[in-house]
Formats: sequence, structure tokens, C-alpha cells
Amino acid sequence: MAYPLSASAQAWQAKARAFVDEELIPFEETAEFNEGELPPEVYARHQQMALELGLPRIDAPLAYGGLALPMLEQVLIWEQLGRVTNALSWCMSEVHAWMFEACSPAQIAAYILPMMQGQRRECYAITEAEAGSDNSTMQTRAVRAEGCYRISGEKWFVTSANKADFAFVQAVVDEGDGIDGQHALFFVDLNSAGITMVDNPLFGHTYSSHHPTYRFEAVQVPLENRIGAPGQGMEFTRSWFRRERLMIAARCCGAAARLIDMGSDFAKQRVVSGQPIAQYQLIQAMLADSLTELWAARLMTYEAAAMQDRGEDVALVHTHCSMVKLYASEMANRVADRVVQIFGGRGYMRSNAAQRFFRELRVDRIWEGTSEIQRLIIARSVLKRGVEGVIGR
Repeated sequence: MAYPLSASAQAWQAKARAFVDEELIPFEETAEFNEGELPPEVYARHQQMALELGLPRIDAPLAYGGLALPMLEQVLIWEQLGRVTNALSWCMSEVHAWMFEACSPAQIAAYILPMMQGQRRECYAITEAEAGSDNSTMQTRAVRAEGCYRISGEKWFVTSANKADFAFVQAVVDEGDGIDGQHALFFVDLNSAGITMVDNPLFGHTYSSHHPTYRFEAVQVPLENRIGAPGQGMEFTRSWFRRERLMIAARCCGAAARLIDMGSDFAKQRVVSGQPIAQYQLIQAMLADSLTELWAARLMTYEAAAMQDRGEDVALVHTHCSMVKLYASEMANRVADRVVQIFGGRGYMRSNAAQRFFRELRVDRIWEGTSEIQRLIIARSVLKRGVEGVIGR
């Protein structure tokens, strides 16, 4: 192996690869030309297979029936899931370890375990029109009242809300006891009175999971639905961001690997002026640059996961997750651009996975913290710790 992987890691890698290649990829074009939707029976089969594989519980603690896989093995799984377009790998919820640390036993029973068992679906209502990466400008308020909080505000880009029955909502808390202005997360059932979908914009990709805008108008949320204490909301959100940035990097590596294989195969078959274009040095240069950058991104991503498995300082892991999210997302975009170019006009057809990746990978440089935000996080870390403090001697 080019990177040392345990037998367990290789087994998970193979299982995830088979699920993607045999079950998901064959339905990419069906989704692309049907607004992201699959036939109900196909979607249900994918959900059931994901449950049987254990994908929703790979990060959950053993005590709750989870698999508690090492982070490196989780990265290997999501790398393979990144090889499919049209978000077909989003056929299940996935619970995270931080949820069991943050939530009360009652919350775990009501929300987290049903997610893990495929009985409930979640979405994250965090971003606002003027509050994306800068949460200090968040306008959504949770005002404590008799027996409840009343949440008011507007949330943008609530990914997969059309498939969810509840949301993790981040709000600034007004407790009326001198500790106002701190952030908290809440479980909010989406059928609650006072929740209105005000927009459901179309995006550049063709996913069945939408990204609507929701308005919350004095939505009554039970006191027991607050997750943790006021002031802990950002801590939990950072845990989610840290994990998701790592998994975005993993998915980008999977996408790039498939793209390079596609480009290589096509270049060997496409004949121009009497010879395969794979014999032309400019094509070879694009493939060589793509493979080299993928190798660098994969090593960085695997090592960031291994750092977490070794229990290294969480602030340092946070920096490395930003580094891999930045590098892998930009790498994958460059690879997609090159492979579309290798295909030529064929690469601009929606029936070509290269064209779909070209559209879909663009958002990975934006969500869960833009490339610019990742650079700020990395810069602050090196200014505080120095080069050796961040990446060693």
C-alpha cells in the first residue's frame, strides 16, 4: 500500500467502493435528467443498503450501537462515496460523536438514535443572509419565555431541509439573566408553527436535496430542546465543521481519482492526427499534474484523520482540517477542469460525469467555510505556533 492501511480499513474501503460502483454510479444519469430524483424503490434500496452497511453509525459510540470507527477509516469510506455525482451518497443521515457528548439522554433517544436507525432526517440551519463564516453577525434570536424558547430569524442554505423532519438551529440566546448574546444549538421540529419556507433557489448542481431559506417567527421550542448550555453552540458547530471539512477533503479526493481514471481512459482511446491523444505531451502534463496533486491531497487528508485518531491537540487538528479542506477542494476543481478539457466537447455534455463534477465540486470551495476563511484559520495558526508548531520539523 502507498499509505499504511489496516486490514479493517481496507475492508471498509472495498465495501464502500462496491456500494458506489455497483449501486450508485449506475443511476447518476437518471438523477441528472430527473431533477436529482431516483425512482422511489431505487432510493429506498440505497437507503436500506446504507443502513445494512452501517454507514449512518460509523462515528457513533459503541455504547449506543455505533461502530466508532477510527477517523482514518471514516475518511476512506467518504473518499469512496465522493466518487459518485448528483449527491447520490446522501441517501442516509450520519450521526457524529459530538452529538452524543453534547446531547442529553432524552435528546439522544428522541433525535440522534432515530437518525442513526434511518427513522428521522436532519438538516442544519446555521447560515444567514449576512452571517455565514462570521457568526458574530447572526441575527436569529432564541428568547426564553415561560416553559420554552421563542426562536425568530431567517436561515439560508438549509441543505437537505426538503428531506428532513427536524433541524439543528443555531441562535443567539436571550435568557434574561445577564448572559445574553451567547450562541446555542436547538432541536427544532420542522412542522412547528411559525416556520415558513420563503425561497427554494436552484443551484448549479442537480441534487434531490435542496437548499431552501426558512423564516422562523416566534417558533416555540421546548426548553429541553436546547443542546448543552448557552455559549456552547459555537463549540458544537466547530466540531461539526471540523469533521465536515475533513470529509469534504475526502470526497474531493474520491472525485479527483475517478476523474483522472476517466480522463486517462478517454485519452488512450481518442485518436487525433493518427495517434491517441494520450501520446501528446500537453495531455500527459494535465494527467501528471492531476495525479501529483491528488497524491498530495490524499496524504494530507489521511494524516489529518490519523492525527485525530492519535488524540493530538484539537486546535492543531482544526488547523489541519482547514488545510486539507482548502487544498483538496481546490485540487479537485483543477482536476475537473483539466479532465473536461481532455474530453473536449464531450466533456461539456451533462451525460458526462466530468461535466457534473465540474459543476458540483465548485461549492466545496464555499460551504463549511470558504477557501478564504480556511486561509485565515491556517495563517492565524502559523502566526501563533510557527511552522514547526503546525507541521513539525
